[in-house]
Amino acid sequence: MQLPSALLFGLGLTIHSSDVVNSFSPALPSRACQTQQQTSQRFSMPDDPYPSDYDADDLESTEKTVSVDMDEDDASIRDELKRELILLASVTNRGMATTAEEENLVSELVTELEALNPTADPALNSQGDWELCYSSTQSFRSSPFFLAIRAFLGDDNQAMAENAFTIHDRATTASRIGKVRQIIDKDNRELVSEYDLSVGLFPGLPVRVKGTVVTSADLDAIAPETWEMTVRGTKVNGSNVPFLDSYLDDNAVEIPVGEAYKAVSGSIPTAILKTYYVDEGMRITRDIDDNFFVFTRA
Repeated sequence: MQLPSALLFGLGLTIHSSDVVNSFSPALPSRACQTQQQTSQRFSMPDDPYPSDYDADDLESTEKTVSVDMDEDDASIRDELKRELILLASVTNRGMATTAEEENLVSELVTELEALNPTADPALNSQGDWELCYSSTQSFRSSPFFLAIRAFLGDDNQAMAENAFTIHDRATTASRIGKVRQIIDKDNRELVSEYDLSVGLFPGLPVRVKGTVVTSADLDAIAPETWEMTVRGTKVNGSNVPFLDSYLDDNAVEIPVGEAYKAVSGSIPTAILKTYYVDEGMRITRDIDDNFFVFTRA
């Protein structure tokens, strides 16, 4: 029996949150580098009373592409930009408490770093353990679980997705978010997201339920900077609830999220992630809505 899209979305949020009992310096001036490539262009055509003699398809693509900076002298510039970015991330609680001015500063730093990316084929060179340093949106949206929800709803329902994510964020405001990690295997074919949460059971009582929401996903590099991601499953590790913790850890209870999508809609939604910057210590990845997530090597 086919379920409505909105119902599947609601069930998805409920599953994820119920796993952990209802869900956890002065700025550098902008620099212009001679080696920096123009990564985004816009075409504006003047008014022309005469018919065009070419098709729109003949125009070059305006899509942002990855840049590769081979100038060794730019290493010191990258280091300065990264230090400033990490400092802003620390004083804004990973982006959760930013002012408009700080948001603009971080966005400029990220854009400059992406233009100075030193690594070819970032989607094939992002293996390792990473910890979230800064997020331009809610941090839980870095999880494949929520990326799949966004992909499932599609562009036509973007407003619905944004409203639902906002509601989820407000509903879990009292939660304490610990480490947010991503582990990418050596072949860049699998991503495991770990999201540490601590949730209060009752208002005013010093009793909190803790756990790590673990979501796994498959990766497929389809361009130098681009992954197609399909979610597999979600589970909870490290719960501090008596008896439940050992049961969950020993039995590896996992909700087959991908198979649930397949049963309801016939396929697993494909989320698009683009990594425009990666080096030995930092990775910057954007989602389909151009939100960016800055990770540092764990």
